[in-house]
Amino acid sequence: MKKYLIAAFMFMLIACGAQTKIESTPQPDLLTKRQIAQGELIGFISETGAHVWRGVPYAADTSGKNRWRAPRPTPKWNAAREALDFAPACAQIATPFTPIASFTNWTLEGSEDCLVFDIYAPPQAQGQNLPVMMWIHGGSNVSGASQLYVGDQLAVNENVIILSVQYRLGPLGWFSHEALRKTAATPLDKAANFGLLDQIAALTWIKDNIAAFGGDPNNITIFGESAGGHNVAALLASPLAKGMFHKAIIQSGSFDSTAIANAENKDSPLPNPSAKIAARLGIENFHTASLEQVFAAFDLDGGGYMDLPRMIEDGVSLPAGSMIDAFKNINSFNAVPVMTGTNRDELKLFFLFNEDLVKKSFGMLFKARDQALYDAASDYSARNWRIGAVDKPAALMNAAGHKPVYGYRFDWDEGGKFLTTDLSKLLGAAHSLEIPFVFNRFKLLGDADRIMFKKNTLKSRDKLSRIMGSYWAEFARSGVPKTSGGPSWPPYRQNAAIMHFDSDNDGGVYIKNTAETPQRILQDLSQDRRLDNPQRCRILTGLSQIPKDQMTAAGQDFNCKT
Repeated sequence: MKKYLIAAFMFMLIACGAQTKIESTPQPDLLTKRQIAQGELIGFISETGAHVWRGVPYAADTSGKNRWRAPRPTPKWNAAREALDFAPACAQIATPFTPIASFTNWTLEGSEDCLVFDIYAPPQAQGQNLPVMMWIHGGSNVSGASQLYVGDQLAVNENVIILSVQYRLGPLGWFSHEALRKTAATPLDKAANFGLLDQIAALTWIKDNIAAFGGDPNNITIFGESAGGHNVAALLASPLAKGMFHKAIIQSGSFDSTAIANAENKDSPLPNPSAKIAARLGIENFHTASLEQVFAAFDLDGGGYMDLPRMIEDGVSLPAGSMIDAFKNINSFNAVPVMTGTNRDELKLFFLFNEDLVKKSFGMLFKARDQALYDAASDYSARNWRIGAVDKPAALMNAAGHKPVYGYRFDWDEGGKFLTTDLSKLLGAAHSLEIPFVFNRFKLLGDADRIMFKKNTLKSRDKLSRIMGSYWAEFARSGVPKTSGGPSWPPYRQNAAIMHFDSDNDGGVYIKNTAETPQRILQDLSQDRRLDNPQRCRILTGLSQIPKDQMTAAGQDFNCKT
């Protein structure tokens, strides 16, 4: 997976071109003055009419003695605080996935004083008791920032409160070591998923303060994409998050977890278990080392940073066993209404720089060497992802007696063309492309947005976006995804009712009743005329949701080399 992430970063570097421009600080507006527990807050009014507050802290600085500890409460302030500028991102190695103007790619950027929200409310929200939606950004839990997901348009369109949250990343967010447990000042300090504890602290802050912004503290939805979706799944499984939220949306997420023994053991299959990192850094330096020293201990040049465990079975923030097992018993997870889905071509984003699949001209023009093989590899890998993110957890929740579970697939693939680079074929409905449609804000790839989102698709894109935003917001409002602009969306059952999202140009919005299973994937793979046996074998090795015995049998059928 590491090589696919690096490839994706390279693509984004080329695609984004320029980073986000530094904007001037907006003017404070007294209409946005709010009194919260920490003090008085003043924001501004955006061009959409939304009331906006940026960089609102929900917990204290996590540096020094607070490093690798549960988040501490935010200190109060005396004078009115102007919430006009984005706060620093959480410490990370900058990549083209975080196109922030002040960042230099592949260098250490950000701060440990970063636990903040950006808050977006529709005008006249105060006193309305509106649904609240907390967005958790993606980035493999090693990168990302709240400012890359601006929620004003969704807030205004759907009359909801949007909060985009930051949380600790990489080695500062996900780290397990016996020394931390021995020196813990509180029971929560014995955890390993500090980024997850941040998100729980954020939910606590919302419950205590969101009424001041017009939000209902008893109607909170968590939603996130990729690593953000992984975090949503973890919050569903976390005993510490019980009662803290009321609905959950997982966009291209994961239910995977790492045993604490693997996260810590020197003999772990992971390149950088925490015992090795502690030896490099020195246990005595855990709370005194500089940020640069902490990150250097993770052997970044050797690639260890990308192989960090990102969800650890610590027995505090998560149950001690496999995270997915929590969903086998309705009493062992937070049984709120759940929406979960994937994109039709998830892995095309990561396949783009696979030299076996794609040829490159002039350093920036891409074309599939064999479009049929490229599409086939994408099909089966995305179906494999769907099993782990949708069908398997939904079936487990249903079997446990939890019925309000809804599945979807995002299919829009009308990206534009630049010379020989055809994004409709190379990216299709790739990983993360649903985000602009949910937020009704077609800004994702920097300068390449002009290629991806052509003017001739604007009308159909906007219609699909408004339908999706309406489903998401109504789910947040009532726990049932519905809209006057789309078909009825039944819950996932044995017939696996899956809502498909596409434009009117290509199928529209419709329900398809088909469960994805390992057996179905293997049967289709064996009969796929686009492929020969060596190609089938290559695809087979990446299908992590296929049980070992079925994988072995299929390998024998395809004459795969062991």
